[in-house]
Amino acid sequence: MNDSFHTIDGRHVLRIEHRLKHPPAKVWRALTEAPHLVAWFPAAMDIDLRVGGAIRFTMGDHVDTGVVTDLEPPRVFGFTWSGDHLRWEVHPDGPGSLLVLVHTFDDRAGAASFASGWHVCLDALEAALEERPFVPPDDTWAAHEAFVAAFGLAEGRAEATPDGWVVRFERQFRRPVERVWPALLAGAGASLAVGDPPPAAATSEVAPAGPITELAPSSVLEYRWLRDGRPVGRVRWELSPGPGGARLVLTHTGPHALAELRPAALAAWRDHIERLAVATR
Repeated sequence: MNDSFHTIDGRHVLRIEHRLKHPPAKVWRALTEAPHLVAWFPAAMDIDLRVGGAIRFTMGDHVDTGVVTDLEPPRVFGFTWSGDHLRWEVHPDGPGSLLVLVHTFDDRAGAASFASGWHVCLDALEAALEERPFVPPDDTWAAHEAFVAAFGLAEGRAEATPDGWVVRFERQFRRPVERVWPALLAGAGASLAVGDPPPAAATSEVAPAGPITELAPSSVLEYRWLRDGRPVGRVRWELSPGPGGARLVLTHTGPHALAELRPAALAAWRDHIERLAVATR
């Protein structure tokens, strides 16, 4: 299997190749016919199989819609799904097939979750084609983190603002908010409140911590950081549900006069967030 991740015209593109031992006609049926799709695709699909035809995706009580955009039997099947675009290509490959998925989306931070999820789906597809039971993996944490590293998703960015600068990280976790939030507050008492010092697990030497300025359980922790005992900016942690786990957004602001701290802040918070990811494993 080969995977690549790029940004094209402002959107993010994940490309996955998967070799199968089965001929294109058999793979095509598994891609387009509901009785076969149910064995491996993450949603039940009701397809009007023509260009412009409607698709209905059902996942439990949640329903989405899409449209068929490309249809060249038995080679190309493309469609939209909740703002994303999926293009499946089936190429002859000796006695078997090379299946190519091109997934185009806006949520860059979700790329590792999408990639690890699709690999589970493709393994299920392979099992279905071979008419054998599929046992999903107990955990995809390691695969998810490998894609985070391979796609550069652990890196933050620094930007100038009218008041100074901001360092920002957006990071998808494989564990839910209910597991990540306690790790972020490790060592804090149950009575943690605005005005208290933040827990050590949420601080870094690059931004000596002042008092908490905002605290919303399981979603927001913000505090001032200090220079020579005076507040000069803020560190803000935000958690929300994302694809496959918690979505973390960390912002660290500072004044123009301390712009030289940005590289150190990027490095320190990157390592800090990676330790948090490992702590939630």
